Amino acid sequence: MKVIGLTGGISAGVTLVAAMFRDLGAVVVEADQVSREVAHPGSEVVAKIKEAFGHHLVAPDGTLDRRRLGEIIFRDPEARARLNAITHPAIRRRIWEHLEAIHREQPEAVVIVDIPLLLDTSGPETFDLDGVIVVTATPEQQIQRTMSRDGLDRGEAQRRLDAQRPVALKAADADWVIDNAGSIEETRAQVRAAWDDLRRSSGYRTPPRRP
Repeated sequence: MKVIGLTGGISAGVTLVAAMFRDLGAVVVEADQVSREVAHPGSEVVAKIKEAFGHHLVAPDGTLDRRRLGEIIFRDPEARARLNAITHPAIRRRIWEHLEAIHREQPEAVVIVDIPLLLDTSGPETFDLDGVIVVTATPEQQIQRTMSRDGLDRGEAQRRLDAQRPVALKAADADWVIDNAGSIEETRAQVRAAWDDLRRSSGYRTPPRRP
């Protein structure tokens, strides 16, 4: 099995690129989906978030008010660090569970692990990856896409962009860079080239060690 990290800046197009890799035959594990798995109603993660940030962030049915939580953490770096300390260990453990299951069923799979903050809060060595793909776009594109996608004003979109490490710096740490500033067809061609490279290169192995 080969495990590749996929990351980029907010609204750079990481989800789009992950879908393109899936269409080509990759197995995709999405950290955002994993975060919802570990923060399900009644979970220990939700209980810790409620204790750290207040009962008003959890609805009567036990679900998190993610929008309100986002407003808090993107305005306060210390709050963001507290949330990361609660959620990230649980997310990492669940990702490894997915990887172990994939290895049992598809030992020669190429697995793309979509981790938005891979190069913000840790390095790729934390996940013992075989490589890292970074998706880029211009800062203005990121702001406009975030405003459109999330219904935010420009100031709030800018705060979310500023809360992350600049995508250009992430690209410097990448093994492959996918420039998503152009057309979908141009992005797809880059994904195809990276996929062909991944399929040609050696390095299949047992899954990484559990954290």
